[in-house]
Amino acid sequence: MIQRSLPWVLAAAVAASSLNGCATISDAVDALNPFAPSGPKMSPLPEIKPTGEARSLWSQAVGASSGYVFTPAEAGAAVFAANRKGELWRFEEGKLSWKINTGQMLSAGVGADRQIVVVGTAKGDVLAFAADSGKALWQAKVSSEVLAAPTVEGNHVAVRSGDNRIFLFDAQSGARRWVYERPMPILAVRATGRPVFADRYVLAGFPGGKLVAVALENGAQVWEGAVAQPKGATELDRVADVVAPPVLEGGQLCAVAFQGRVTCFDMGQGGAIVWSRDISSARGLALDGRYLFVTDDEGVVYGLDRLSGSSLWKQDKLRYRQVSAPAVQGNTVVVADGEGYVHFLSREEGAFEARLKTDGKPIDAAPQRLSNGAVLIQTSGGDLRAVSAP
Repeated sequence: MIQRSLPWVLAAAVAASSLNGCATISDAVDALNPFAPSGPKMSPLPEIKPTGEARSLWSQAVGASSGYVFTPAEAGAAVFAANRKGELWRFEEGKLSWKINTGQMLSAGVGADRQIVVVGTAKGDVLAFAADSGKALWQAKVSSEVLAAPTVEGNHVAVRSGDNRIFLFDAQSGARRWVYERPMPILAVRATGRPVFADRYVLAGFPGGKLVAVALENGAQVWEGAVAQPKGATELDRVADVVAPPVLEGGQLCAVAFQGRVTCFDMGQGGAIVWSRDISSARGLALDGRYLFVTDDEGVVYGLDRLSGSSLWKQDKLRYRQVSAPAVQGNTVVVADGEGYVHFLSREEGAFEARLKTDGKPIDAAPQRLSNGAVLIQTSGGDLRAVSAP
């Protein structure tokens, strides 16, 4: 497997050393990765006139990601974070509650609720610990590397493996309940988007532009929607993968595909397509009551009308800056970039409101909303901090 610090790195599903007769897998990575060394140079940091102040409420050093994407999580009054070396932390109001060494090198995390914290390894191990103490609870196995943070909800833990399988485990015992799988194509984007629980279903995107709902009870496929249709003559051209997690708001389910589209479905009408737009993204999107926000593969951030898909604004001054998926906190859209800057944009217009610098390392994980109105950031260098929006 080729390993890069960006979440949209290609993986070969079968042993193959060439594409279309002559191109190597490395060539394919660079062709599909706009921030590869041969790609466009990162844009300079744009000058802004702040309309408010963004502040760090607290920060902690939690260790480097070393080429993987680690997403912190909030559960109750606690924040959890992990790193590649296998260390796992719990903080309350920015102060350390406990720190443990899981005993394995980690590749994904964190999934958490008030009872358990779950992380994954590149060897396919799933490790669960008590949220209050860090005590080891159980260990399970999946069929391939874990690149997406596990998802914890109720008595269920959903884990996506690198070979396009979704596993559901019992949160108390670690017993496997079911596994859902799809064929693995020759080429696929390395998916770091976690599965999503929605009522009686588990939602996840897959290669080929597909978004799937499976029954929480037994893992049977209930619905499949086409976010995008693969196009082109070569395997490279036809990569159209739903990599980031889908989002659900008021019965409207939306997802975005790499080399594809943003598509929204009406789940109350059997999953009928409401609208779609030709925007490619492996980073992801966010919804609120009125708008949809998405970061495309060049780092351009769009604000769209949630019900129609019509354009509201476009912020292109961060182009090629390795911009993260957006998060919405109040009247502010928050994105982060490849030089460790956090940018705060107006929800209504997309204009810059403020900027905050972290440790200067790339921020691949999407900013996470906190219940207190702040936003949680974890850089690839291990700078974990809660920041207030303007």
